[in-house]
Amino acid sequence: MFKINKITSHPTVDFAAEELKKYLRMMMPDAGEIVIKYAPDATDGFRLGLMADFSLDTSEADDLTLDDIVHIDTDCEGGIIAGSNMRSILLAVYKYLTINGCRWLFPGVDGEFIPVKDVAPTAYHKMADNRYRGWCNEGAEFQKCMIDAIDFAPKVGLNVFMLEFFIPNTYYHWYFEHLHNEANREREPVTPQNVYQWKMACEAEIAKRSLQFHDIGHGWSALPFGLRQEDMYKEGGVKVPEETIPFLAQLNGKRGLYRGNPNHTNLCLSNPEARRRMVEAIVDYAEGNPHVDYLHVWLADSKCNHCECDECNKKTPSDWYVVLLNELDARLTEKKLDTRIVFCCYVDTTWPAEVETLNNPDRFTMLLGAYSRNYSEHISTELPPIEVTKYVKNKIQLLPTIDEYVTYALEWQKRCKMSLVTYEYHFYINQFYAPDLLSYARVLYEDVKGYKNNGFLGMIQDGTQRCFFPNGLNIYVYGNTLFDVSSDFDELVEDYFSHAYGEDWREVKKFFEGLYDVFDPAYLMGRKYTDPKRKFYDPEQANKMRGVYKLVSDFKPFLESHKVMPYRAQSIAYKLLRYYTEWCTGIAKPSILKAHGADELAAEAFNEFLSEFGRHEVEIEAYCDQHMFGMAFDNRFLGKLHIMNVGGQ
Repeated sequence: MFKINKITSHPTVDFAAEELKKYLRMMMPDAGEIVIKYAPDATDGFRLGLMADFSLDTSEADDLTLDDIVHIDTDCEGGIIAGSNMRSILLAVYKYLTINGCRWLFPGVDGEFIPVKDVAPTAYHKMADNRYRGWCNEGAEFQKCMIDAIDFAPKVGLNVFMLEFFIPNTYYHWYFEHLHNEANREREPVTPQNVYQWKMACEAEIAKRSLQFHDIGHGWSALPFGLRQEDMYKEGGVKVPEETIPFLAQLNGKRGLYRGNPNHTNLCLSNPEARRRMVEAIVDYAEGNPHVDYLHVWLADSKCNHCECDECNKKTPSDWYVVLLNELDARLTEKKLDTRIVFCCYVDTTWPAEVETLNNPDRFTMLLGAYSRNYSEHISTELPPIEVTKYVKNKIQLLPTIDEYVTYALEWQKRCKMSLVTYEYHFYINQFYAPDLLSYARVLYEDVKGYKNNGFLGMIQDGTQRCFFPNGLNIYVYGNTLFDVSSDFDELVEDYFSHAYGEDWREVKKFFEGLYDVFDPAYLMGRKYTDPKRKFYDPEQANKMRGVYKLVSDFKPFLESHKVMPYRAQSIAYKLLRYYTEWCTGIAKPSILKAHGADELAAEAFNEFLSEFGRHEVEIEAYCDQHMFGMAFDNRFLGKLHIMNVGGQ
């Protein structure tokens, strides 16, 4: 009989022990009951605890609360499974199970690949190469997908989960209003109170796993001033209190909401009272929420709308941002709060501060939001010489390449000395423009390595939690490479595909390689076309895309012969692949029309397919975000430009 002895007493160790027990029972169903006990002096069985409990060396870590070291030394009957902190113990359990054959291919129980086999002696020791390996909520959310995502994250090596906004109303609104699928699903409005409770439930799940909790982001320029994002959905829109108007950015001689949206409205940061109110709101939140590991303090989610009053014009927005952050640091220090603060290098504040510096850089981490970068290209191995241009207020052009963004961030670091993390959008809409999957996974893989090489301490992904259509290769590559940047890309692909698709996985890989021959991601991303005056006009691309029909037709007999697989996760993988072939041919028709310049027919064909494919949403919604897919192609076929975040409260 196996025994699991908890050397350390902590709720996350309790959870880790239960997870180990569950999966050992599944792997060895005839092995009998497994007893879990708190036994700090145990010398037999599986022993779960901190590395310090076993007098193991942790000197490679700079900060034991932030750096994850995993240490495993077991035989066939048990042994040490340890970590540098509570979260790392859980990560060590999942790593032990992974080495012994387990895989988590999709969130939820249907994504579990758990072999029936005896465990083998296992020795493994590794400190994660990136301190921050994260995921942030985005897309059309419903609560089960959020809970499943939080549960899934540490199973692929992630250690950070971020919940954006005080109340992420919009993300739940997108799902429950069934935007981009109104023809097939009835609206199910939910209240901000519902969403607030769900956020608290997510926080509890994050805490259970001791994941780093990152919180808020946008919203500090709105809620402290009586501006409620949720009011945008009410008749009459947002009402601006009279006393708030002097604190709002002045544009073209007038102060007020920017495009009627609180979350997109900047403040008059030269106004000491505006800064004081914002600082006090942040300090009050930090004091009331000590469980928040990193509090994100971002400005408005829009560009070229910073205050143009005489006082604000004396400094750049980035300089005023640093003034605000220094005042925040002083108040947090006064309150004896050690809250870590994350600020954002994003849109206008991509340009570094020119005169101000951080007084206490150890408190701060800067988050690079490379929103407008090209996702058909990865970071250069060595950055080319790039000039950091002078900021011109409210007249910027967003940077087109990731190399430029990284260069600007490094200039920020030279001036202010804080640590760097990147906030990326691989799991946002661009993933839908790379149907072949493999080329996009390669870009993601190289980006992880490239950021690491340039001194960044990790990455947080802003994107849908339902990024598993047709499979989870991208996030599998993401989590594994963040943990170990020496991971081999081809080995990761083989590992994921062989577990997801079984012994015939090479045929599936060949299908995805064929998709690359017909769908050019750079073209679908709007980065390549023949006529600068007619975006997406490219008859040659149209001819290539017609090849998808034969590719799918030839692949269908193979899919039909793989409906029932030895593992449920494999059956799910093939089911999603069958739907994916329909998706690929479905986007081909409007794309071909668009490439020939038949814009109206392309829009009509896209709307027809969006509605038709939406009939499958209920069955595949755990894996495919119908709203995000629709949003991705809105500006391709319908001329709708999507602003990154509509926002929460």
